[in-house]
Parts: sequence; C-alpha cells; structure tokens
Amino acid sequence: MASSSEIYIEATETDPAVRAQVAIRAVHQALRIGLAVFSESELVADSQNVHAALVDFCTGELRRHLAATDQALFAAASGATETRLLVRALRTSAAALEAHIDALAATDDTTSGTASAQVIEAVLAVHLAAEETVLLPALAALPGADLPALVMDVLTLLAGGELDHPPVLDVREIPHDRRHPQVFARYGRLSPGEGFVLVNNHDPKPLRRELEATHPGTHTWDYLESGPETWRVRIGKAAVDA
Repeated sequence: MASSSEIYIEATETDPAVRAQVAIRAVHQALRIGLAVFSESELVADSQNVHAALVDFCTGELRRHLAATDQALFAAASGATETRLLVRALRTSAAALEAHIDALAATDDTTSGTASAQVIEAVLAVHLAAEETVLLPALAALPGADLPALVMDVLTLLAGGELDHPPVLDVREIPHDRRHPQVFARYGRLSPGEGFVLVNNHDPKPLRRELEATHPGTHTWDYLESGPETWRVRIGKAAVDA
C-alpha cells in the first residue's frame, strides 16, 4: 500500500510532477526579475558599478542556471526520440545566451549595458518559456524519466552541490517502480563514450526495450554477468551521440 505521502491526484498541486514544474517556474521567475532590473537604461547607464553587477549576475546566477538545466534536464532528454530536437533547439538558444554573456563581460562600456541586458532578457524569455511549456511536460511524459527527481537535481546544482555519477548502479534494493527512472537519470548524465554498470536481480530486458525505444542508436548494452541470481550490464552512451 502506498504511504500517504505517495498518494496524489494527477495534474493537481498534490502531483509531484506539478510541484516540480512549479519549482522550476519559481527559479525562472527569479531570473526574470533579477535581469529586468538591469534592462532599464537609467540604471545601467548611470553607474559602472551597476554594469559590473549586471556582469556578475549574468556570469554567476544566469550561467549557473544554464549549466544546471543542461546537466540535469537537457541530458535526460537529449537522446530520446520525442525530445531530441527540442533539446538541440534549447542548447542552441543557451549557446546564444552564453555568447551574449561573453560579449557583455568583455566590455566595461556602461553605455552598452542597457542594450546587452535587453538582448539577453529577450533571448532568455523565449528560452525559459520553451523550458516551461514544452520541455517540462515532455519530460513528465517521457518513459523512464522522473521529473521530480530531475528538478531536484537542478536545485542541487543551483545550490552548489554535485550530482552522483556512480560507476556501478545497483538497483536490487530499489523498489521496482523506481528502478528505470534511476537508470535513465544515470544514463542521461553520461558523456558520449562513457558508461556505467547496472546490477540487477533479474535480466533487465524490459529496460533494454525501453532504452531502445526512447534512445535508439545512442546507447550500448553489454552483458557482463547473466544470472542465475545476479545480472550485470554495462550501459554506455555511443561515442557519437546521434
């Protein structure tokens, strides 16, 4: 029987996926508010100190967000057929933001601060809207993905923490309904050519079918041990990520 903390009504505020999306929207809103302060010309052009604060905000808080969402959210969706093109588009807009931040940090011309802030604000608005309205719902529906856990990873990274990258993932003591999300999250953090060893108490053929369906052509699967009590499989990300 599920505990009271696990009982919820889908698509309501009790749904963990809904709460996860609310948490990300709160992070986005803080970024929007923080950046909007610098887009007003009378503030940016008034003082070199304000320009320096804008640079600090963009190279600090904004860049941390871009890195955290790439590592936690984009990585989890990058290989799936349903979300691969979306992630490519989001990474393109993130790269544009990075270029604008580099340009901003490379100059101490306070008169150009307003224009830079406005461009970054405009690009960021589109980028965050795509995350909220397209990526998060897609991740919530993606087989094997655990949106609440992925959002917790984002919050961990934003707080200065690090994500685990265990070389061996033993799921034998994990409840069955939690195993696949753990494996998919670990797979999403792999760089091309990297891998990890999955340890299970049965042949994980259903997981293999799920990986093949959602990440076709991007993963490797090699049995290291095949029962009768323990199965070990090396799961890797193909050296050339399709």
